[in-house]
Amino acid sequence: MKRDLIVMAIVVTALIGIAGAANYMYEKSSVKGVGYRSLEIVISTETGFNGAKLVEKQSGSGNVITSRIELEAERQPSDLTCTWPTGTNPMDYINFTSEQELEYMPVSYQTGTYDQKWVDKLCVQNYKIGAVLTEMYTHAEHLQKTTEVKTRAYNDALDTPCCTGVLEANLNSNVIGVAHIGWISRDPTADNNLKGRHAEYGRSVEDLTGVFSIEKFIQLWGNSTCGAISVDWLPCV
Repeated sequence: MKRDLIVMAIVVTALIGIAGAANYMYEKSSVKGVGYRSLEIVISTETGFNGAKLVEKQSGSGNVITSRIELEAERQPSDLTCTWPTGTNPMDYINFTSEQELEYMPVSYQTGTYDQKWVDKLCVQNYKIGAVLTEMYTHAEHLQKTTEVKTRAYNDALDTPCCTGVLEANLNSNVIGVAHIGWISRDPTADNNLKGRHAEYGRSVEDLTGVFSIEKFIQLWGNSTCGAISVDWLPCV
């Protein structure tokens, strides 16, 4: 009986350790109003230069006509003794959707006057596949945008027939101001022939100043067999 209790305690401890290793984060928000806003979201699925990371910063004064954000992120446990559903593998992932319509105007309160044009900066990094995406708007008098980003980083310890990781984005915006959109794809492994630097496979950088309508769909995959988890081109409204 005593031995059975000891075995049970060990199993419970192991399960607690596995559960504690998983970190799930979810946030859904909707904001409307007039005034000054400052927003910062920082997500990291792994410590150091590993996993996936997302940073979203927004600030400005005026009319927040629409601001909806939905964020989901999870770091899967490193203990691979778990039984995973058929066809799936442990992975770090981040899903991010942002719908914004912002108009600039100065606002004054007893605490002071706020006169900042809108700034919206998003940076998503996937260290597993060496991919980074940046979407940035500054000095914006008007900004209307919808951003959808999905990133995955699969665990090396298991057989992953699909791919090592994914970073995908669907961007649609109308802006009066300054826009900067870019991505880089680099080899995750440092090259000794390049003195420890990471070889660059691809780069796209676009800067716009004025009045623009922008649509971009970006796919950065660990290899060419990752199509099963692409961004839905016809999402729910």
